[in-house]
Amino acid sequence: MPDRKPRVDAARNREAVLAAADALFAHCESPGAVTMADIAAAAGVGKATLFRGFGDRTGLIHALFATRLAPIGNAAEEGPPPLGPATPPLERVPALLDALLCFKLDHRHLALALEGAGSDSPYQAEHYEWWHGTLRASLEQVPGLTGSEFTAHALLAAVRADLVEHLVGGQGMAREEVRAQLAAFTAQVLRPAD
Repeated sequence: MPDRKPRVDAARNREAVLAAADALFAHCESPGAVTMADIAAAAGVGKATLFRGFGDRTGLIHALFATRLAPIGNAAEEGPPPLGPATPPLERVPALLDALLCFKLDHRHLALALEGAGSDSPYQAEHYEWWHGTLRASLEQVPGLTGSEFTAHALLAAVRADLVEHLVGGQGMAREEVRAQLAAFTAQVLRPAD
């Protein structure tokens, strides 16, 4: 019976695969053009290693997205202001949306790949449920605001990867302009009704 590779190799391979996929998505013209074969070659591993570790391309994209987004999620769950749970909701909601927008600006093709992966709806992804729940909980604390369930969905729609790509890639809108427009929109949504 052949010796099994130590777990250190598996962890190293996983990091190499994630780094290679990250770089390929960052520099691609279209997220759909990045194949498992491309990722395996860039990571220096066999395709079987990818399929064993991630199941398929969609699984790999989900894992990469979750890994890269984890620091923002951790800051939102446990961190200090402006993202942390102790932040007043009128400050936290815009900060959470800005953090998610900046992430999608920095990882546009990865976010597009995730939203377009297979037949998965982005609304059924685990990260979407987490973001929606986190925003909804903060929105429920905003005095005078009703409909936090729908409002959380509507605010998250404003940072969908396909919209970000359309604004930045298609219309040439500058990063800071997109951020300012989102902040203005969020402030308008959070303004108490007269």
